[in-house]
Amino acid sequence: MIELFLVFLVFGFVGALMVVVNKILGPRKTNPTKEMPYECGSPPLQEGINPFPIKYYLVAFLFLLFDIEVVFLFPWALVFKEVGMTGVILMFAYIFILLMGFIYAWKKGAFQWEK
Repeated sequence: MIELFLVFLVFGFVGALMVVVNKILGPRKTNPTKEMPYECGSPPLQEGINPFPIKYYLVAFLFLLFDIEVVFLFPWALVFKEVGMTGVILMFAYIFILLMGFIYAWKKGAFQWEK
């Protein structure tokens, strides 16, 4: 029971402290000059950063996906003789799932740079 009281006391103290510190140290007045982005003492040259096309992110994601998945083939190749037929069947099932993902990405046009 006392632990619950102490938890509420701590949360209350921290909340009150945050409000008081915000009132004391928080911003007083704002104006448009203060709200402008600061770029080495001169006005900004453009509105913002132009976003990368979504194709870049898609290709990067696909690279990471297939690159990481292929890494799992190396330990299997090292113990190929010891895993037996069960290991071979499971690895071919794994490769089949990777192949289905590759075909799906190909059908969706993920590997085409321009449409």
